[in-house]
Amino acid sequence: MRRRHRTRCLAVGTAAALTLAAAGCGGSDGADGQTLTVWHYEQEGGALDVAWDAAIEEFERTHPGVTVQLELRTFEQIQQTTGMVLNSDEAPDVMEYNKGNATAGLLSSQGLLTDLTQVAQERGWTEQINEHLSATARYDENGLMDGDTWYGIPNYGEYVLMYYNQDLFDEHGIDVPTDAAGFEAALEDFAAAGVTPIANAGGDHPAQHWLYLLALSQADQQWVRDYQFFEGEVDFHGPEWSYAAETYRDWLDRGFFDPDAVGLEGTEMTEGFVSGQYPIMVGGNWWYGGFADDIQDFEWGAVPFPGSELAPGSAGNMWVVPARSENQELAYDFIDITMSPEIQELIGDEGNIPLAADIDAIEDERTRGVVAGFHELQSTGNLAFYPDWPVAGYYDTYMAAVQNLMNGSPPHEVLDQIAVPYQEHVASLD
Repeated sequence: MRRRHRTRCLAVGTAAALTLAAAGCGGSDGADGQTLTVWHYEQEGGALDVAWDAAIEEFERTHPGVTVQLELRTFEQIQQTTGMVLNSDEAPDVMEYNKGNATAGLLSSQGLLTDLTQVAQERGWTEQINEHLSATARYDENGLMDGDTWYGIPNYGEYVLMYYNQDLFDEHGIDVPTDAAGFEAALEDFAAAGVTPIANAGGDHPAQHWLYLLALSQADQQWVRDYQFFEGEVDFHGPEWSYAAETYRDWLDRGFFDPDAVGLEGTEMTEGFVSGQYPIMVGGNWWYGGFADDIQDFEWGAVPFPGSELAPGSAGNMWVVPARSENQELAYDFIDITMSPEIQELIGDEGNIPLAADIDAIEDERTRGVVAGFHELQSTGNLAFYPDWPVAGYYDTYMAAVQNLMNGSPPHEVLDQIAVPYQEHVASLD
C-alpha cells in the first residue's frame, strides 16, 4: 500500500521516554500544513493495522496538506502513561484505548477525554453502534459504563469462542460439540483416549475467561448487569460462581486441563494449539487472524462456545479524542472514515469483526461465520463483557485467584479472593 505523507513511529522504553516521544516523533506541523497524530497498539500487519493503513490513505486523499502521524505503542505503554501524557501538551489527536470502568471510564471522570455525544449523533455513529454494544463507549459522571455520555467510538467487535482441531476430532471419532452436554462429553472422550482436551494459560487472561465462561453458563442477562453495572447484589457463593469454581476444579482433576498450564502465557497456549497438541482452545477472536496464517497442517474451525448462550465479549477497543487534542475536527473525520463501509468490510476481509459492515460481503466463509456469531450474540444482548472490568486492578486479582485454583486452593477460598475487592468497590460507590 502506498503511504503518502505517512509517518509510523514505534515508541519503546520508560514512561519518561514516552512523555518525550513527541520531541522526535510527533506533535509538530507537517511539511504541507497540519499533522494529525494517531496512537494505536494493534499488531503490525494484523487486520486492524491493515484497516488503519487504508483509513489513513483515504484520510490523506480527502485532506490535502494534512499529514497523518501514526504512532505504534504497546498496550502496556498506553495503559501506564496515558493519564500523564493526556494531561500534557503532548496528547495525541486521536488514540485507541481500552474500554471499561478502570480505563476509559477513569479518564473520562478525570476530564481527560472529549465528550463525543453530539458529534456521534451528527455523524451517525450512534445509529451504527447499538445500545448494548455502546455500553462500553458511554460513561456517567463517575466513569461507570452504560452512562449517557459518549467518550469513545468502537469500530470492531470481539468475543470468546471455541477453536477446534477437526483432524483430532476425526482421528478419535468424536463429534464437534454443539451444546453444553456435547462439550463435556467430548472432553471426557479425549481424556479417556489420553489426550488433554483444552489448551489453557494460567499466566494470562485465558484461564480467567474459563472461570467466567463457566459462571455464565449458569447465568442470565440480569446476572451480567448486576455484576458489570452494579444493578443488583452479586453473591460470589451463589449457584453461578460456585458452579464455575467447582467445575473448573473438577475439570482440572479429570485431566481436561494441563496442570502445567498454570504458568503459561496466552501466546504459549496458542502455540500449543497451532502445533496440533490440543483439540480445543477457547479464546478471543483476536487469535483468529494468526491461526489463519499459521495453521497449515490440519483442518480447524471456530464457532461460538457451545457451553453457554452468554459469552465474554463486547465492542472492541475505542477511538477516543483527548481533551487536549489540537485537531479535534480532523480526529472526527478520521474516526468517520474508519466507520465507513469500505473500511468496515476490509476489517472483515482481514479476519476481524466489523461493527458496521455487510456480513454477506465478507469473502471467506469461515470468517463470515465468526462475524455472524458475534452479531448474533450482540443482537440478543448475550455479550457479557469481561470478568475484570468492574473494578480497577481486578485483572491481577483474577489472575492470582485462578492460579490458586489451578494449584489446588479450595473453590470457596478462590471465590472469597475475587469477592473482597468487588464488594469493597461496591461499598465505595454508596
